Amino acid sequence: MRIDQQVAESLIRPGTRVLDLGCGDGELLAHLKATHGVSGYGVEIDPDKITQAIGRGIDIIEHDLNQGLSGFPDHSFDYAIMAQAIQAVDDPRAMLIDLLRVADTAVVTFPNFAHIKNRIDLGVFGQMPMSKSLPHAWFNTPNIHLCTIKDFERLCAELGIRVIQRIVTTSTEKDPWWVKLAPNLTAALVIYQLKLK
Repeated sequence: MRIDQQVAESLIRPGTRVLDLGCGDGELLAHLKATHGVSGYGVEIDPDKITQAIGRGIDIIEHDLNQGLSGFPDHSFDYAIMAQAIQAVDDPRAMLIDLLRVADTAVVTFPNFAHIKNRIDLGVFGQMPMSKSLPHAWFNTPNIHLCTIKDFERLCAELGIRVIQRIVTTSTEKDPWWVKLAPNLTAALVIYQLKLK
């Protein structure tokens, strides 16, 4: 699993109900079912990834997240997870509100666009960054709302969302001490555990 998925796994209590939004091939949810005994659903729009998730034994719903989560009742899950998917929806603000309507806790991960490598790619080389956490070219990226740690935390504060935990990583390492010194500059990926205030 990707480093952000590994960290997200550590934030999920065993035996809980989980909604994995933008679940891709279902790897994280399948792992959580096997190791944590969770129940829940994956939500995905890509037919190939849906087929792969079904092959992993995941209960999956084909749905475009840009249409919101109105099909899910309030507080129907303990956790809603969006692992590197919030930046790919049309309205991240509305999605955050919906996440914490359908689940008591949200776990959101995204690539930090303020990472030093991204800054160098833009500022020195004059090109859109590509890296392990941002693997697509500018013309085929699903990421339409790139943000930084500061941007995301400012939005959470505006929406009355409490950051329970923020975990910063490199592309491969969880919470190294040197990333904690200047996270907005040095973190490649960020994982948040969120609740409503």
